Amino acid sequence: MSLPPLVEPADELTVDEVRRYSRHLIIPEVGMSGQKRLKNAKVLVVGAGGLGSPALLYLAAAGVGTLGIIDFDVVDESNLQRQVIHGQSDVDRPKAESARDSIKDVNPNVEVVLHQDRLESDNALEIFRGYDLVLDGTDNFATRYLVNDACVILNIPYVWGSIFRFDGQVSVFWNEHGPQYRDLYPEPPPPGMVPSCAEGGVLGVLCASVGSVMVNEAVKLITGIGEPLVGRLLIFDALEMTWREVKVRKDPDTEPVTELIDYEAFCGTVSEEATTAAADSTITAPELKELLDKKPDDIYLVDVREPHEYDIVNIPGATLIPKGDFLSGKALEQLPQDKRVVLHCKSGARSAEALAAVKSAGFADAVHVGGGVLAWANQVDTSLPTY
Repeated sequence: MSLPPLVEPADELTVDEVRRYSRHLIIPEVGMSGQKRLKNAKVLVVGAGGLGSPALLYLAAAGVGTLGIIDFDVVDESNLQRQVIHGQSDVDRPKAESARDSIKDVNPNVEVVLHQDRLESDNALEIFRGYDLVLDGTDNFATRYLVNDACVILNIPYVWGSIFRFDGQVSVFWNEHGPQYRDLYPEPPPPGMVPSCAEGGVLGVLCASVGSVMVNEAVKLITGIGEPLVGRLLIFDALEMTWREVKVRKDPDTEPVTELIDYEAFCGTVSEEATTAAADSTITAPELKELLDKKPDDIYLVDVREPHEYDIVNIPGATLIPKGDFLSGKALEQLPQDKRVVLHCKSGARSAEALAAVKSAGFADAVHVGGGVLAWANQVDTSLPTY
């Protein structure tokens, strides 16, 4: 369905702006009026990462007058494969500041507002107020539900994108005119069920494909042209090179959103069983090194990641048994009874889930390594790569 323009037009375009946006101005559906609306628009982008990078660059190039950026992270070298708004010289810089500098290079007319705090329930409404539109490309469910609920309360449209390996999804949620995110996903998946991009990987160029569609939807909403993806979910398969559309309707049984909640608890980022298991059974990477140096024959070190992750980097002496084998029970028969079982993964979340299964099977003295192989590479053997 078509919707009225989201933003009123600015008073005028300067001569320089007319020259810059000339290819927009000669499109009848956009024209002077549409470009003035873009100039007057205030768009908030949550995350200057894989999807935020192309989105911010194209929003700036399109002439969106004010861009807000929420990001508290710093640029890591592993980001550069897909987060094209950052460069090698930006490594270890705050992502928001790096993104701002790139935006200014693309279009100095854009006002950039930085929000370098973690987005939480106690600051989301304050940050979102004053923006016309929100784009969210984050990769965790807690933030997605938080963004959705804040937008519902403030009646702001929300352009959502998601990527994983070779697959992408895009939709527009606007509770006043159609479904919200909770109509598509009423409940978050169980902890550990859906890997993040950091765990499962993502094809770098997929970010450009999905991010550009998100900007396309933003431009349509701001200017009031075309039919936005309200009530439609667009699914992209980069391997098959197919786009397909799924209808999304409002669920009459969806509870009204009236307040923001504790989204980490709601999504159960780590299961209660894993949290309990790890409470008194977590060791540090240096402590693991000490154990291996003193009594290596007494330790059975297990890497619960996937084989392709093990190939990238591993702790010497670790036996690879993927987490799924622990959750299914298949791995338990491989564990020795006469050694202390020590589990690790990339950063600690998956090994905590496996630890819960191991302890339930009677291995009371089993532990896991907090921080996983990343902590080992950063604190014990800095010659190893991180990913």
